Amino acid sequence: MTSNEAHLDPLMHVAQPDHPDAVTEARARAGRTVRDIGHALVGHHASVEVLDELTATLDALTARLGEGAGRSRAEVRRDGQWGEPPADGDLMTTYDERPVSGRASPWGLDIEVRRDGDEAVATLTLRAGHEGAPGRSHGGIVAALFDDVYGFVLNILKQPGFTGELGVRYEAGVPIGVPLECRVRMSGRERRKLFMTGELTTADGTVVARSTATFICIDMSFFSALASG
Repeated sequence: MTSNEAHLDPLMHVAQPDHPDAVTEARARAGRTVRDIGHALVGHHASVEVLDELTATLDALTARLGEGAGRSRAEVRRDGQWGEPPADGDLMTTYDERPVSGRASPWGLDIEVRRDGDEAVATLTLRAGHEGAPGRSHGGIVAALFDDVYGFVLNILKQPGFTGELGVRYEAGVPIGVPLECRVRMSGRERRKLFMTGELTTADGTVVARSTATFICIDMSFFSALASG
């Protein structure tokens, strides 16, 4: 079977490269649709008939997807792809299934991240499925956002690392349904430790959350070792 024929079978086990690729783009569209369904389910009234139809449709599609061969990050970005850092102002992309920022992630926040000098800046609008207290984001969503955007600083530094410690101070309720900006940077370094700071603000510049973090540097070869088991 040729690669083109394989693309015709949605359940075929084929390792795909990142952008641009027909399967990759289709996964991104599917991820967005799954997120939209989740927010529509949480944020809108629906009849029992519609909810039962949703359940039956998704159960059937889940069963079909489950018939495909297993798939893991190791097939897509085996070594983490630590190439040259993005240019200032560039849009920064990542592994598509990355939980917070991945385009194909069912749990993504639909964020757009750009480099601004030595900082990574994410813009986003939280939606119905992110709500904790009425009108406010769940605190864990904000913590996950910071943790993920810090990862883009590692790309700017061309330095792989893992989260060692993450702290968040909630200055005010983080609103849903309004534009937000998460801006983070490295604030210091001590041997293998990278110290990070960041802020989450509303469109008028109000700081609603601040964060600090410590990341532990690792060797680039570690990604290949993980992928090899």
